[in-house]
Amino acid sequence: GSSAMPHKRNPVLSENLTGLARLVRGYAMPALENITLWHERDISHSSVERVIGPDATITLDFALARLTGMMEKLTVYPERMEENLESLGGVAHSQKVLLALTQAGMSREGAYAAVQAAAMATWTKLGQPDAKRFRDNLLASAEVAAVMDGAALDAAMNPARDFSHVDTIFVRVFGT
Repeated sequence: GSSAMPHKRNPVLSENLTGLARLVRGYAMPALENITLWHERDISHSSVERVIGPDATITLDFALARLTGMMEKLTVYPERMEENLESLGGVAHSQKVLLALTQAGMSREGAYAAVQAAAMATWTKLGQPDAKRFRDNLLASAEVAAVMDGAALDAAMNPARDFSHVDTIFVRVFGT
């Protein structure tokens, strides 16, 4: 298996963290089943609460500590990430384009068909000398060109939009 491949970095800690998250989420069902007792309050709920309260909080504490350690050691290669996205000819932006086309007045079905056709035209020619980028295939569509020009398409496909609220999210999660 992949553990025998020395060139590969196995995400053991990430996989473990995923399992811990699954375990903590599993406590949601017994907690929800305890809701029916809020107005009656017999003691049938206490055994559930005695187990899931400590177990969930200890597991969550361990998971957060593990995540913190992972983030401290995380190595990110932004240039390589950008190269990977660019190698797709712009197709990675298809969902954003679909939404922009519907906001520009195209029907959802029409936008889906136009985006799919442009994506498939791009995808099937990737790496070939006559390959066209997703943007160019979109603008070649009369339906797309009728509701969106190149500047609007570029704005919709701008990756900076994906990160425009990152600072707000960090403040919400971490408080500062």
